[in-house]
Amino acid sequence: MKQRVVLSILLIALFILSCLSRVGAQSQYPGQHIEKIKVEEEKPLKAYAFDLKDVRLLDSPFKENEERLEKYLQSLDNNRLLLGFKVNAGMNTGFAQPYGGWEALTVELRGHTTGHVLSGLALMYTSTGDKYYKLKGDSLVSALAEVQETLGQGGYLSAFPQHLIDRVISGERAWAPWYTLHKIMAGLLDMYLYTDNYLALQVAEKMGDWAYGKLKNLSQGQLDMMLDMEFGGMPETCYNLYATTGKQDYLNLAEMFYHYEVLNPLAAGNDILRLHHANTYIPKIIGEARGCELTNNPKKEKIAKFFWKTVIDHHTYATGGNADAELFRSPDSLSNHMTPYTTESCNTYNMLKLTDHLFTWTADVKYVDYYEKALYNHILGTQDPETGMMCYFMPFKSGLFKVYNTPENSFWCCTGTGLENHAKYGEAIYFHDDKGLYVNLFIPSLLNWEKKGIKIRQETNYPESEKIKLTVESVNGEQFPIRLRYPSWATAGVKLAVNGNDQKVNVQPGSYIELNRKWQAGDVIEVSYPMNLHLVPTNDNSLMAAIAYGPIILAGEMGSDEISAQPYARDPAEFSRGEIPESVVRTINTHGQ
Repeated sequence: MKQRVVLSILLIALFILSCLSRVGAQSQYPGQHIEKIKVEEEKPLKAYAFDLKDVRLLDSPFKENEERLEKYLQSLDNNRLLLGFKVNAGMNTGFAQPYGGWEALTVELRGHTTGHVLSGLALMYTSTGDKYYKLKGDSLVSALAEVQETLGQGGYLSAFPQHLIDRVISGERAWAPWYTLHKIMAGLLDMYLYTDNYLALQVAEKMGDWAYGKLKNLSQGQLDMMLDMEFGGMPETCYNLYATTGKQDYLNLAEMFYHYEVLNPLAAGNDILRLHHANTYIPKIIGEARGCELTNNPKKEKIAKFFWKTVIDHHTYATGGNADAELFRSPDSLSNHMTPYTTESCNTYNMLKLTDHLFTWTADVKYVDYYEKALYNHILGTQDPETGMMCYFMPFKSGLFKVYNTPENSFWCCTGTGLENHAKYGEAIYFHDDKGLYVNLFIPSLLNWEKKGIKIRQETNYPESEKIKLTVESVNGEQFPIRLRYPSWATAGVKLAVNGNDQKVNVQPGSYIELNRKWQAGDVIEVSYPMNLHLVPTNDNSLMAAIAYGPIILAGEMGSDEISAQPYARDPAEFSRGEIPESVVRTINTHGQ
């Protein structure tokens, strides 16, 4: 008996130590709550992301976008978002009316927006601290749990019947059912990670159990046939479910979504992107990046780095976006693809996610230079400053205008990612390692590095102004480095002062300026990066170029006299028909299917 008691005590002690080690683990998945990650990442890293709760935006265009998104999230009706789910489960829908566009009850993609809304609410709650967003998300999660239970299909949860999944498994076409399930699972995980909603994790686990049971007995040939259909970020989400729970089945499930036909050529260093649907491909690579972090698989690392470099060097416009009419085109052919349908917003959303991962591996400034370009020139401009609605494309054809979704009758993929984009601006401003801080983006904000007892306030009108001011509000009395990004575009030099004393800078643009000292509360860092006009030529024609001022791509204001309708649409191609062939319009309207 005594031996049993001793053994039990030892087992309990080991369990407690294991839990403590997990709580202390640092996640390199941007913005996640590290204490909720049960599987420690195996890949070494050079920078860590802060939790979103550690960063608060101050007044700026980013804060204004965040506030407009808050209003839109508040306006979305939970009962209407849940309608398709309840119809699918045969439940009473009350007096709720269906939303239109891609959420209509006849559209196979219905339900994807609810996943984005869950993520948007979770991100907004942790970015602002406003409990309204948690409570609204909690209500959605409770209702989805009830739907899942009512369906009684082993954890299946969706606004469409399971036969759509059966269709893609058998090789028949359907509009991206795995893509939609991924959005729902990702939203549930975000509700757990950011708002402590344990029911959301339970619902996501049941979805994972159902998916694993659905696929575990399929042959590789059957899986390959299924993976020819767009499946969004399913591998990334399954890796995250594995990291959060430690259950091996979810790691195995993630690996089932390894798309050999696409990923093996990339691993071999071959650019096979031409005429492929960009937003089908980028999430596959994010999955490989997340898998690399959890397994330290060098093949996954090679795929992620090669893909990123290939897209940036050969397929990316001056704004940081990519693709024309949703498709990658021939490498180095940008000048031939200036149309109403350039740079789908979802693509840039996903490229920024991938870039975050790669930065944590390397702490290389080139990743932040790209992040800044795409964030300021594409993502920030995807929101309508009048209404808060989001655009699908950023048109490059001269004389055209952006087209935004309607509040209730569009719900494009880019509406969904927009519900996340403007709720998580704090995720990449600051990073850290065990020694000190990286200041990557120049966005007015307050950083609370609670673990170190450090608070930093950043004030700037950048890029309207070249000046950035950092004030150390509190410190722990220890010496540590603050590393300021010296952007690659800042070829006119830099001016730097600490507490009014000029500092000599011995590094070149495209690096970090490191200030290593024992900081005091009240210390002030002032840095200026003079901005000049310069050309950014297309990668295939030096005579066709964008005009930039510092990091910002300029556009001519042409007025609205010739615009006969408001720029809000059910169909992202509504105002541009006739500009490109109808076959391309059909591609856009079916999101690459």
